[in-house]
Amino acid sequence: MLKSSHFTIGLASLALSAFLFLFAIPTWVTTPGNVSNVVLSPVFWPYALSGVLALVGAGLLIMGSREIVAAPDDAADAPAHGTEAWMRLGAMAVLMAVYAAAIPRLGMVWASMLAFAAAAFLMRTRHPLPALVSAVAVPLILYAFFAHVASVAVPQGDFVRLP
Repeated sequence: MLKSSHFTIGLASLALSAFLFLFAIPTWVTTPGNVSNVVLSPVFWPYALSGVLALVGAGLLIMGSREIVAAPDDAADAPAHGTEAWMRLGAMAVLMAVYAAAIPRLGMVWASMLAFAAAAFLMRTRHPLPALVSAVAVPLILYAFFAHVASVAVPQGDFVRLP
């Protein structure tokens, strides 16, 4: 019996995390020795994200090892193939191009809110209210961190400027 896709993706996630931890980050990310705040160090976020990747991989391995793999008995359980999947992929590519074009006009925060909401509805989320709340909250929280804690200039738009 074949293992589930959760198990396979979990293995790939752990392998990628190990590659990042052991080779990629130490080799290609440099950090000055005089960084006073560890969160502002150039190696902190790559290590944090690879740690999250390892946790997700371990969770997928656990889920995949407990999962009973069975053949789908009806077409409703089968993944979408054919023209619908290609249409969604094309719509996502258009959405990314529109997002990139909207950043200079609207600013990164507002364009990200709209792109997040559009992507959630393009992928037909089952939870529209949390998707909309996340579409507003995540860009604002990231803006607050990068603009006020990390002192990184976040692109502002022509219409509304954030403090």
